[in-house]
Amino acid sequence: MTSISQFISALSQYNFLQTALITAILVGVMSGIIGSFIILRGMSLMGDAISHAVLPGVAVAYMLGINLLFGASVFGILAAMLIGYVASHSKLKNDTAIGIVFSAFYALGFILISLAESASNLHHILFGNVLAVSDADLITTTCVLIVVILFIVLFYKELLITSFDTTFAQTYGLKTQAIHYALMLMLTLVTVSSLQTVGIILVVAMLITPAATAFLWTDKLHVMLIYSGVFGAVAALVGLFISYTFNLASGPAIVLVAAILFGFSFLVSPKQGILFKVNLSNHH
Repeated sequence: MTSISQFISALSQYNFLQTALITAILVGVMSGIIGSFIILRGMSLMGDAISHAVLPGVAVAYMLGINLLFGASVFGILAAMLIGYVASHSKLKNDTAIGIVFSAFYALGFILISLAESASNLHHILFGNVLAVSDADLITTTCVLIVVILFIVLFYKELLITSFDTTFAQTYGLKTQAIHYALMLMLTLVTVSSLQTVGIILVVAMLITPAATAFLWTDKLHVMLIYSGVFGAVAALVGLFISYTFNLASGPAIVLVAAILFGFSFLVSPKQGILFKVNLSNHH
């Protein structure tokens, strides 16, 4: 209990820790929300691809001294469009197109960053350093969360239909391609604003794990969105506490907590949990 009280007193003393905590929770919430659509659409690989493809954008923005969000968004959308183009203009399956594009972008990013000679920044971009989050980062993250929530509120029906039945959505007259790219843009924004907190390598875990955990607890989309946001926030809070208390990297700590929540849910969630299924088969 002493470590918890130490953490709370540190929170009340240090501004950087307050900023880190709020940012981490916001990232947890928005990763969970966007992640719900990513896993429902079977696009986990795409989430991985976008999170790696933004690296050259981050490097270019860093070199030009412009906002990282801008550079990364351009490259994120470019990657999504390239993947779509390669997959639709060749016999290659989607996952192959994803593999080619994201590894090429990732390699380009590494080379650009080594040219920019910012190795310490690279380490933070790859693994996250939530304690170095600035007030500007917090404002950016807050804006991205607002944009994500507005997007989902405004296009909830379209997202719901296209996530579950693309063919019906097309006959219904919905622009499925436009919705796909809008979602890719949201995914890119969430990825970039998560870099500082969990880093590129672990962003995809925050996109997938809280949403997958929520999926085990409910079969209603609006409930899943709320649950995944809550699981993401809890992972961020507990992960930051562990990171601060034991002097560990914040990204891996947050992701491990998210994985533990998933493991627990995988065992005990009603209807989907392993223990529930075992009980059911015993009763039969």
